Amino acid sequence: MAHGADPYADIDFDEITENTGLAPDEIKCLKVCFDLFDTKKVEFLSADDLGEIMRAMGFRPTEEELADLLHEVDEDGSGEIEFGEFCQLCATFLVEDPPLEEMKKELKDAFRIYDTEGQGFITTETLRGLISELLAPLTDEELEGILDELDEDGSGSMDFDEFCEMMMTKSDGD
Repeated sequence: MAHGADPYADIDFDEITENTGLAPDEIKCLKVCFDLFDTKKVEFLSADDLGEIMRAMGFRPTEEELADLLHEVDEDGSGEIEFGEFCQLCATFLVEDPPLEEMKKELKDAFRIYDTEGQGFITTETLRGLISELLAPLTDEELEGILDELDEDGSGSMDFDEFCEMMMTKSDGD
C-alpha cells in the first residue's frame, strides 16, 4: 500500500465501534465491500440496491427486515446509505449472538417439545429418534457413539443442562 493513500483514513473507527459493536478488522472488511459496491465512487450506496448487496455479502434479510433496517439507519430518508449507516446495517447480521437469557428461553422451549412427559429430561429413545432423523443416514454404531457421548453420566436420559451444553457447543467443523 506504499503507493496509495490509506483507504481507511476517513473512517472514525471509535464512533463506528461504539455505534455497532464491530471490531476495527470487521469495519475494514466492510469498507472494502462498501467500496466494491460503490461503483460510481459517490461515497454512498442506493437504498434500492441494498437487498442485492446484502445477499451478495452472504446475508439473507427478508424484505420486511430490510425495510425495517433501512428505516432505522437511513434516518434522513435520503435513500442514500453512507459508510457509517452501512456498518450499522451489516452489524445487525454480523453481531449474531443473542443474549444468554433469550437463548436459554429458546432452548427451554425446544427442550419441552422433546420432554413429552414433562419430567425434566429427554429419554435416550427420544434422542435416538431425533438424532437419527436430523443426521440421517447414520449406522447403528455411529448413532450409539453419539448417544454415548451425549449421555455422559450414563443415566439413559438428558436433562435440561446437558441439553443446553449439547446445543451450545460448536463442533470442531464450525
